[in-house]
Amino acid sequence: MNTLTALFTAALVGLTASLAQARDLGPDEALRLRDAGTIVSFEKLNATALARHPGATIGETELEEEYGKYIYQVELRDPQGAEWNLELDAVSGQVLKDHQDT
Repeated sequence: MNTLTALFTAALVGLTASLAQARDLGPDEALRLRDAGTIVSFEKLNATALARHPGATIGETELEEEYGKYIYQVELRDPQGAEWNLELDAVSGQVLKDHQDT
């Protein structure tokens, strides 16, 4: 019985951890956070991303809450056609990740 309990507990902890890792925020919640001054404006976040890759265009953006932090994800395509994925801290505007999509 102890083995079954241990397996159930491990499965429950794993499920809970995966649920707590990231949560996509909808447009209404994202706008509420921006209007409240909790996160940087989307225009500033986009400008920061574009400054890293001059001439690029923004494809897709997404705001997530990961481990209690707001992360703004931006997909860019540069003039040479390369795709870039950036993650920015939505509260400070700091670039956390900037890597080319392969």
